[in-house]
Amino acid sequence: MQALSIPTWIIHVSSVLEWTLAIWLIWRYGEVTNNRAWRWLSLGMLPALVSALCACTWHFFDNAVALNWLVTLQAATTVMGNSTMMGGAWLLWRSVQTEEQA
Repeated sequence: MQALSIPTWIIHVSSVLEWTLAIWLIWRYGEVTNNRAWRWLSLGMLPALVSALCACTWHFFDNAVALNWLVTLQAATTVMGNSTMMGGAWLLWRSVQTEEQA
């Protein structure tokens, strides 16, 4: 676990926890407002969480060469997460547009 300093670990772990909390809060907001688009946005955030977990895992094992595939998985899930969050945001925008026209 020498790859990162303690302050950097604190940032990494707190970011994962904050992202997890954000996913949960957005999901709950979707339930409270009965707007399923918020739920889709929260689901779209999951690949980015997987990306963060890949980074933390790789660093936890001192950036081991045997785990280089985690770097590739992190990159792939980052792209996927950006795309799914864009889709969730678009669905949210569309739901607001539909409400305004009604």
